[in-house]
Parts: sequence; C-alpha cells; structure tokens
Amino acid sequence: VHTEYSLLNGIVRIKPLVRDVAAAAMPAVAVTDQSNLFSMVKFYRAAMAQGIKPIVGVDLWVSDPAVSKQPFRLVLLSKSHAGYLNLTRLVSRTYLEGQHRGLPVLERAWLAGNCDGLIALSGGRAGDIGQSLLAGKHDLAARSLVEWCRLFPDSFYLELQRTGRRGEEDYIHAAVALAAAHEVPVVATNDVHFLKGSDFDAHEARVCINEGRTLDDPRRSKEFTAQQYLRTPEEMQALFSDIPEALENTLEIAQRCNLELELGKNYLPDFPVPRGTSLDEYFARQAEEGLELRLKQMPPADSGDVQATRERYTERLRIEIDVITKMGFPGYFLIVADFIKWAKANGIPVGPGRGSGAGSLVAYALTITDLDPLRYDLLFERFLNPERVSMPDFDVDFCMEGRDRVIEYVAEKYGRDKVSQIITYGSMAAKAVVRDVGRVLGHAYGFVDRIAKLIPFEIGITLDKALQQEPAFSELYDEDEDVRGLVDLARSLEGLARNAGKHAGGVVIAPSQLTDFTPLYCEQGGEALVSQFDKDDVE
Repeated sequence: VHTEYSLLNGIVRIKPLVRDVAAAAMPAVAVTDQSNLFSMVKFYRAAMAQGIKPIVGVDLWVSDPAVSKQPFRLVLLSKSHAGYLNLTRLVSRTYLEGQHRGLPVLERAWLAGNCDGLIALSGGRAGDIGQSLLAGKHDLAARSLVEWCRLFPDSFYLELQRTGRRGEEDYIHAAVALAAAHEVPVVATNDVHFLKGSDFDAHEARVCINEGRTLDDPRRSKEFTAQQYLRTPEEMQALFSDIPEALENTLEIAQRCNLELELGKNYLPDFPVPRGTSLDEYFARQAEEGLELRLKQMPPADSGDVQATRERYTERLRIEIDVITKMGFPGYFLIVADFIKWAKANGIPVGPGRGSGAGSLVAYALTITDLDPLRYDLLFERFLNPERVSMPDFDVDFCMEGRDRVIEYVAEKYGRDKVSQIITYGSMAAKAVVRDVGRVLGHAYGFVDRIAKLIPFEIGITLDKALQQEPAFSELYDEDEDVRGLVDLARSLEGLARNAGKHAGGVVIAPSQLTDFTPLYCEQGGEALVSQFDKDDVE
C-alpha cells in the first residue's frame, strides 16, 4: 500500500486503511511508501490498535548500470528489528548519497552486507527482472534472479500483479516460468494507491497537481489504473485463482514479518563528564555550585535571617536533585544548560524561561532559566513529577538570527551523525487545494479565484466548515455544477500530506548514530538533515 506519504501519488490515509483492512478480516497489511518511512510510526500504532499486523517496508528505486540504464523498482519488507535497522540505513543513504534530480536512488552495491532481516519482492514488471523479461532478455532476467537470491537467501519473491496495466500478463507468464525453472517462490501483490475504485479521479488529480499538468493534458503520465484500490481477499482470490500459491505466499510473508518496536522509551545522549565522576555526581555538583553563585548575586534581604533563606534554597535544591536523579534526567539538564551557556557566551540572546520549567530551582542554578522560583512561589512539581514519568520540557527561546549557530554547536559537540532537525509535512489546506484542483481541471483563473476567496481566512478552516459558515459559498456550491464538482474533488484531497519541510525549532540528539532511531531525509546535496519522523513520532 502507498499512503498519502508517497507524496507524489498516494492518497491512502492511515486510519481509514487500517479500518478497511480490519473490516475485510485481513490479518496483516504492508505499507511500502515510495522511498521513505515517513508514516511508519503512525501506521505501526494504528495497526496494532486494530489488531492488524503491521508490515513495515519501502518501495525503492534501485540503480545498477550493468542491468539497466534506468532505475528500477524493488520492495523491501522488515522481518525483524535487525531488518528494520538495515532498511532505515539503506533508505537514509538514498537521500544522503543517492539523489539524482531529486529522486532518491539505491545503488545495488549498497545492499551487500545490509540484507539481514529483510524480505525482497522483485517489483513486478517495474523491477529489473520484469523489465528484462518484457524486453525478451531471458538470460539477463535469469542472471538477475540468481544475484537477488544470493543477496536475499530464502527471502526473495517474484512479484505478480494484475492491475490492468500494459504488459502485466506477458510478464506474469514469463515470471512464473522463470520462477519454476529456478525454484523461486512467486507472490501476488496489489499495488494500492487509493482505497476505493471511486477514488481514482482524486488520485489522478493528485498526480497532476505534482506534475503541474491538467487532467486533459495528453502529455501527462498515465501510469495508474482504476484497479489500484484496496481489493478484498475474495477479489484477490478470484483474480489469482490460476496461481493459488502466489496467494498462499502472501500469508507466508505476513507470518515471516514480525517487527516489534518499543515506543515511548526515552534515549538520552551521553553528556561528557570528567573521568572518575559519575553523571549523577557531576550534575549534583554543577547544581550546587550554580546555586552558590546565584545566592551571592542576590540582593541582601531587608529583613529576616540570611541563614534561614540559604537553608530554604539548599533544601529545595536537594529535593529537586533527588527527583531528577531518580527519574534519570541529569543528562537532559546538563545538555540543555550546556547549549544555553554556550549561546549566552557567544552573544546569542536567550529568553529567561517560559512554561513549567521556570518552577525548577535546579534550572535556575544551572542558568537554564533566569527566574528565581522561590521568589515567585513557583512549583517544581508542575514541571517534573515522579508520579507521571514524562520527559522534562524546557521552552527555550533563541534569537532567530543566532539559532542556527546553536544547532551547529550541538552538532559539533555530539557528532554530526547524532544530531538532526525534525521533518514537518505541509498539507493540502482548504484554499490551496481548491486552487490546485481548479488548475488541474482546466478552469479559468478568475473562476477558481472567485471560489477560493469565498473560503474564510481562518486557522484550521476546512471546506466542510466553510460550506456551513459562508452562505455565499454554499449557495454557489448548490447552484453551480462546475463549482460542486471542483469542491467535491478538493474535499477528497483536503488535508493530505503535500510536501516535506523542516520544523522551526525541533532538534534530535541521539546517543548513537541517528539511523539507530530514525531514518533521515534531506534535500539533494545532503544539506539540512532532518528525521523522517515528525515531532510526535520521533518523540
């Protein structure tokens, strides 16, 4: 299945997908978005919640000049955690080193030594074997098959598809004969890009939006058919009744893929401490020395006992140090304090502290914040509470002109392979999707502009809300057939992920290389590294 995170041509939303799979009584489903793992965490959680086995995979472009001048398809599925890690590294490498005109491509040579825990599907007629068979190069197809079986022993399947596309039946006959001659299993797959047959028009509109073409443009690509919807098990059985083993192998693959992910566990980077000192001891000492400095800088009290004031502060500090140490967060405090101190020392303005973090005396002592919590009766428990284990959360404000230098410092300190920023996904918002769909349908600019301007300027506005709130908009929708057609098509695309960007403030620091935790994404040229998981998923 290709979800909306196959940004060029998928329109499947995760929750409806999992709901439909459960309704059809399927035990498992594989999401193999094109060249990315953007939706992996969302898909994994949604599938587990419905009792469906999530099969995590990627539909990759592979290049091998010895076989083909053009890149070809290969689908990789994770059998285990080791396979998932290999997949993460391979996908990341396609962005870091393999981009050609913005297309991330895997070089076949990179697979050597990185195939453990993975199942490979041949990519059907779009794979190198498929292309060779359709070109009548049977010897080349056989050589490719032997090479794939060597890379993926007992884990390579020749993929068969019936989606009404040119050359499929010719390919199937040749592939079944090749599989029989080499005793390699075949598997029936369904290259799903939308959930229902009736979604085909919306899907084609999405493809045209990305290509910048209109639906009636004879030059637009027409590589999809209305048959690429989520078929039921019964439909697949009818379709492949002549090759029953190809269907049996879908269940075999589902049984072989058993990826278990541990979500919600925090992994903190290692903060460097002096030799012979533990992290906890170093943290306590830094906090105590910091408090001493703060107490010396305090204006003398007009009245009251200076000693009593000191005891009140040291007692509060001791309680906080105790809680922070027990919850395992000394490293977090030291990391945050370190880059804030560096920023202040390098002329980058930093805010005094916002949110519940301002209730921590340790944060004040370490100069993370500049607010004295005792003076303002701020509660530490609002920030960290042993009853509710969650990551501490400091709101840190850097001057926008110096922020990149702080990120650069962090990358230098912890290692460039351990630090990245975080991806965001732009979505098709109400006004924009109306303009996009109007253009794809070939309507005049003025006609589309008039409709778009009737949608209120409001954060989070949807087309459904606009139809309820704006009488002129709903009137036009009811009376004009062209407007209704445009808006209905726009509604089916509204909210889909549209493009990848970079989160304004989020940074990930990992204790080992980032690809142990998240796949990576970047623009061509390898600059501006970001995680492939958005802020909620990466957390």
